[in-house]
Amino acid sequence: MDTNTTTVSTEKKSFTRFFPHIARILLGLAFFAAGLMGLIMMITKQPDSSPENLKVINAALATAGYMHVAMVTMLVAGMLLLVNRFVPLALALIAPILVGILTYHIATSLAMIVPGAILSLLEIFLAYSYRKAFRPMLAAKVAPSQKCGE
Repeated sequence: MDTNTTTVSTEKKSFTRFFPHIARILLGLAFFAAGLMGLIMMITKQPDSSPENLKVINAALATAGYMHVAMVTMLVAGMLLLVNRFVPLALALIAPILVGILTYHIATSLAMIVPGAILSLLEIFLAYSYRKAFRPMLAAKVAPSQKCGE
């Protein structure tokens, strides 16, 4: 009678299983740092060395309060990615910000699009990795939920 209850697994685990974690940490660090730096720079009112046409755009966005909302959203979404909580929500919050970043750089400075493109690729990879969480949101037809208490 064999009493050996330990099993030895001989299958090798692939290193690619760490790719979603690495992408999540990189994207989280980038957005947490950018959100934090953006908020600090808005509080300290650093002098702007941008060209005049970009100063007008940036001033309009700051006056409307858009930049405060965007920076806080980036900070919170980056933190959610770093602590590995509500990752699909964080990805959904970051997606429109990335579209804005890409649009801004395409319209104003195409040479500076590389960081935004890399972050977008990380976002797409993570969205694919978490595709099961997005499946209900992307359903073509959905019936509303029942009321509470019924």
